Amino acid sequence: MHWLWVFIVGLIVGIVAKFLTPGRDPGGFIITGLIGIAGSLLATWAGQNVFHMYAPGESAGFIASVVGAVVLLLIYHWVFKNKAS
Repeated sequence: MHWLWVFIVGLIVGIVAKFLTPGRDPGGFIITGLIGIAGSLLATWAGQNVFHMYAPGESAGFIASVVGAVVLLLIYHWVFKNKAS
């Protein structure tokens, strides 16, 4: 049940990040959820190890997760833009 909840929240985070990020994303339902989950993991890691905002075992909040997903989407756009050139 935990992983279902993680995917649902990741999907919501991914959708919000897609709306906030300029450009066209070819990813579908699964990719959106995975980007949201990865964004949350990135925000949690950065918050614990780089910015020292979260204690060990504490996860990032919704806004930080969206920021992490936007960062990943921008990297995605940059990588695939350079490959198309």
